[in-house]
Amino acid sequence: MMQAISRRLGAILIGWLLAATAWAAPSTFGTHGMALFGNHEGLYASHLPMFHGPHDYQLIIQFHVADAGLDATLRNRLEGKPMLWTIDPEKFELDRLAPNSPTPLRHFKADLVLGHFEHDGKVQYSDVTLVVDKVLMYRQLSPAVRVNPVASYVRIGEGRQRFLVKEIDSRPDFDHIVAYRSDNETRPVRIHVAKPHLGEPSPTALATALGLPRKAILGTVYYYTDDLR
Repeated sequence: MMQAISRRLGAILIGWLLAATAWAAPSTFGTHGMALFGNHEGLYASHLPMFHGPHDYQLIIQFHVADAGLDATLRNRLEGKPMLWTIDPEKFELDRLAPNSPTPLRHFKADLVLGHFEHDGKVQYSDVTLVVDKVLMYRQLSPAVRVNPVASYVRIGEGRQRFLVKEIDSRPDFDHIVAYRSDNETRPVRIHVAKPHLGEPSPTALATALGLPRKAILGTVYYYTDDLR
């Protein structure tokens, strides 16, 4: 009789602990669409964030495609062409890509889409295995309304063609990825330009901040603000 009561109390305690853990750390499980960009030197994916869970994280990963032939083909298609590609992945826990995750996500399946996967994009490659090489950015977004008059961009990539990714630090804000051509390895890792509310900073402003001529800005890869209101 006492053993049965002890087992029941133990089960109740475990249930309480599990419930408390779930409350303390909300699940980040879901479909985490990403913008895809890159070139011969590397492939990158930027999570398309929102100001609510489970999508309230700005995340950038470097990856490669498990199929070597497809990896090379994709790099060739992206090289020098600042066009929108997106990733429509299988569902997974986003926090498994956190730098300190006890169960890091090493790979996942996804469709690779030319255009936006939620807005008439066309699937180019289905059920592709993407292998995570490195997490370049992982930061949770604050839902608080605030205004930052300056837009900060971080440099991503190596080689002649590189990318600027805007750090999301206001609400409302915009997600922005820009391709540019660099002439050396000494350009700043981070630049700052005046933010024209929710409009894209001009190519001239970005080039000036980089110390490059206007023609070095190849174009916008991704710009979106609707999910960051």
